[in-house]
Amino acid sequence: MNEHIMQQCEDSMRRGSSSFYHAFRDLPEPRRHAVYVIYAFCRLIDDSVDEPDTSPFTIHELRERFVDLDRADGHFIWPALRWLFDGFPNLDRQPFLNQMDGQLSDLTLLHYDTMEQLERYCYLVAGTVGEMLLPVLRDDLHAEAAEAGIALGKGMQIVNIIRDVGEDLGRGRRYIPAELMLRHGYTDEDLSRGVIDARFVAMIDELHAQAAIWLEQGLSNLDSYPKRSGLSVALAAAFYGAIFDQVRRNGYDVFGRRAIVPDEEKGVLLRHVLAQFGAPGDSADNAAVS
Repeated sequence: MNEHIMQQCEDSMRRGSSSFYHAFRDLPEPRRHAVYVIYAFCRLIDDSVDEPDTSPFTIHELRERFVDLDRADGHFIWPALRWLFDGFPNLDRQPFLNQMDGQLSDLTLLHYDTMEQLERYCYLVAGTVGEMLLPVLRDDLHAEAAEAGIALGKGMQIVNIIRDVGEDLGRGRRYIPAELMLRHGYTDEDLSRGVIDARFVAMIDELHAQAAIWLEQGLSNLDSYPKRSGLSVALAAAFYGAIFDQVRRNGYDVFGRRAIVPDEEKGVLLRHVLAQFGAPGDSADNAAVS
């Protein structure tokens, strides 16, 4: 793999998600590089819908080129993806297509009515990432680990949705299901005015409770992973759990404040996870968050 191409994939991940980057950056090669490529492509998919004015491709152009990957050119992601599929033969292309379907739904389905709808969306845009990562993080096809990876992705997406309520509102989107809002007596007008009260807190806590269930399921098979891969997955889950902790510390203000986990806290979480995996003390220094 061309070093410059891989550096571009890594830079995409470093800019796009500090949590993901710090969770996976100490994987051995080629697993680490594969994660960079997967993230970079998912970032392009996401940006094609959320930032269409600056994205190099529309979502439809991305799909066309991905389907005809052998001939796609004009961007670093295409040779990177060819390297990815050549190097990891267990990797299926369908989750990538499902991911694009999920992002496409953001153009038409702007307000969710039921948790069932929301779960389907979370699978398409994030559970699929678990399916992509599984053949990269381990060398076997493991059905229970695949289910756990999907659950972990869905849980992380719920955390994203909670964190980004205000940002999504600005795009005309409401992912909080209407049935959940009705149960707590919270209205669309309340949401548009950014009302934070006991109703809102209870509603967000209930939504997070579902995320916590999926996150816990996502960690159920870590002992079957190669040690470094399992550690990276545990770190990613810990960092995402900390995002919701930050939401709480911000007084549930997801309208005007973005919940960002401080690097110092990530360092504490890193040392905690390393200890759980029985890593030697100096590993925490070698992998320190910076």
